[in-house]
Amino acid sequence: MLSFLLRNEQRMLDVFRKEGKTMDRRIVRSRQMIMQAFIGLLGEQEFERVTIQGIADRANVNRGTIYLHFTDKYDLLEQSVETYLMMLADSCVPEDGATNELSRELLIRAFTYLKEHAEIYGVLITNKGIPTFRHRMTQMIEANITLVVNQMKLETGIHRDVLAQFLSVSITGLIEWWVVQSMPYTPEEMVEQMARVLEARLQLW
Repeated sequence: MLSFLLRNEQRMLDVFRKEGKTMDRRIVRSRQMIMQAFIGLLGEQEFERVTIQGIADRANVNRGTIYLHFTDKYDLLEQSVETYLMMLADSCVPEDGATNELSRELLIRAFTYLKEHAEIYGVLITNKGIPTFRHRMTQMIEANITLVVNQMKLETGIHRDVLAQFLSVSITGLIEWWVVQSMPYTPEEMVEQMARVLEARLQLW
């Protein structure tokens, strides 16, 4: 657990730096503990039943500490979704920072990061009470896919926006299925299967 907290604390700091923000490590650690406690509770009960006191008890902090960082539980939800989505996106960027354009390497990194942090992302992706994360993840994937689709030479009659939307929703759905099924395949196998399906050009009609 300690190594998990330290790794994610550093990733949060990196995300804030990329946004041009500076934040004390102690503040980042406190926010992280609160968000993880919050997400842990979301995995056990519906959002409407989660209380600030319950979050404080789980995070082992007082209510005042939570209100120092978040306006209310709705603000906590919004910031948790945004933070963990950015951390997921950041995990996909190659170490040399060359590009974050959609590629097999990027997808493998994404699946690997989701697997390493399944306890958190499993709740964010599959919890029916918080569809915001899944929706924003789809938008993030679509933005990357659109870059690729716009450079592709497509067959006559295929609309680029339709293809980008189809692929992004398909990938999001596949990720959700993978998480719900307790990740039965490795990240590499998942990306390989996706590539094979796309290359097969299945004729459904």
